[in-house]
Amino acid sequence: MTATELAHQVDVDAATVVRFAQRLGYSGFPDLQDEIKERVKQELLIRPEQADKPDSIPGVVSATMLRVQEAVGQARILLDVGAVSQLAEKIGNARRIVIIPDSLGQVAAYNIVTLLEQGGFLVTVAQSGVSNLARKISSATPGDLFLAIDIAGDVPYIARALYEMNAINIPTAAIVGAASHQSASVADVVLAAQNQPSLGLGVVVVDAIIYTLAEVLRWMYQERFVGADEAMDELFSRIQVSNKS
Repeated sequence: MTATELAHQVDVDAATVVRFAQRLGYSGFPDLQDEIKERVKQELLIRPEQADKPDSIPGVVSATMLRVQEAVGQARILLDVGAVSQLAEKIGNARRIVIIPDSLGQVAAYNIVTLLEQGGFLVTVAQSGVSNLARKISSATPGDLFLAIDIAGDVPYIARALYEMNAINIPTAAIVGAASHQSASVADVVLAAQNQPSLGLGVVVVDAIIYTLAEVLRWMYQERFVGADEAMDELFSRIQVSNKS
């Protein structure tokens, strides 16, 4: 676009567009245009050519993103939709949800907590360590749901905790990095990713499954989430004002 065309598109006058370019350090709008065109050529022509070279940064980026795309695509095909529905129902019926993450699942656990709190669900995370988890178990009731996020499958006490819950008829679920994890054989409901060649890729796929679950929860219990974002923004604004004063 010319400066005049761009100005019309964003509803300002052409002089504003020119002054904006000058404020960024260009002599005028044509200079800004020239640099944008050159960057676009770099993106469209040069980087894709370099992406064919595995011993270059564009090549590594391209290959990595392709692996992510393939892994998430496989999860989309193989994810048990019935299990997603069952877990969403269990979350909706639970008095309290207790998240049990392994070390790689800590960030995902707090993402789930943030989502569920917005919907008014009572949710907590069992901190790392057997003693903290034992306290959560000792206070559990049949109305609770214990949800494990077991990406690496290398924390034996997670499966044992789920077994203890089952023994006293407390619902359990697990989101796992592979169906072969011990926790997957114990939980009542399991959302399983496929075993990945690296733990980093396993984290990405499990995060994709959790994001999918979050969207299902927002859809199934949309009345619980009505106004949640607005209320959060309003609270944030009040806190800001309080801090400034």
